[in-house]
Amino acid sequence: MDFAPRYAIVTGSDSGIGKATAVTLAAAGMDVGVTWLDDEEGAQGTAEEVRSHGRQAVVARLDVTRLEECGQIVDRMADELGGLDVFVNNAGTGDSAPILELSLEQWRHTMATNLDGAFVCMQHAARRMVAAGRGGRLIAVTSVHEHAPRVGSGAYTSSKHGLGGLVKQFALELGQYGITANAVAPGEIATPMTGQEDQDPRTQERPGVPLRRPGDAHEMAAVIAFLASPSSAYVTGASWVADGGMLLMGPHGGSHLESDAWREG
Repeated sequence: MDFAPRYAIVTGSDSGIGKATAVTLAAAGMDVGVTWLDDEEGAQGTAEEVRSHGRQAVVARLDVTRLEECGQIVDRMADELGGLDVFVNNAGTGDSAPILELSLEQWRHTMATNLDGAFVCMQHAARRMVAAGRGGRLIAVTSVHEHAPRVGSGAYTSSKHGLGGLVKQFALELGQYGITANAVAPGEIATPMTGQEDQDPRTQERPGVPLRRPGDAHEMAAVIAFLASPSSAYVTGASWVADGGMLLMGPHGGSHLESDAWREG
């Protein structure tokens, strides 16, 4: 099956990795659906950048915790675009509480955002791809904590582990339709989510990361763009870690070490 992606939706694309991804996919020739939760101005800015590449942009507010609505919004955006070939599940949230202090409310909010909403949106996207019969790409932005836990992030770690498993399930069941499903697992990326909006990651020292710095949102977008392209046709059910080598250092090493002493062996 020849796959020629024309239409994409990127959730949480008002800033950070989502914004960089939406613009990168537009540069690759796709019309893009842009979603936002709190920052409509940011989403409109992303849409303008998409249009600057001569592509169509559709903008919608998407609250993935509203499970009865979020799938319908995906369907509506796909209708407005004219189809759906690539769906990037980027919307997400974090938490920071020791497991013994984590409230059920906080747990449920993180799970609803990172896993429940992802399931509903990806399922709706996949159904449209199957019905269209042109193949497709499902891509979920997880985290290095899909692979290793971190103290104080119990709900986040659990939700990202779950999202990684969900991606594998889609890959297993949808391969027969020419639809691939993959995860991208970023390390520390210089985005608003990590309090580093508009900072050049190459100016930030990270002794405990083998590449010595945080990542850039456009570096994540490049990995996602590959997975969205015809070139990735035989890649499915994988989790692409893009973390500057952080996981090699163990779950509590990379972002937190303050010296280069470990390099001496």
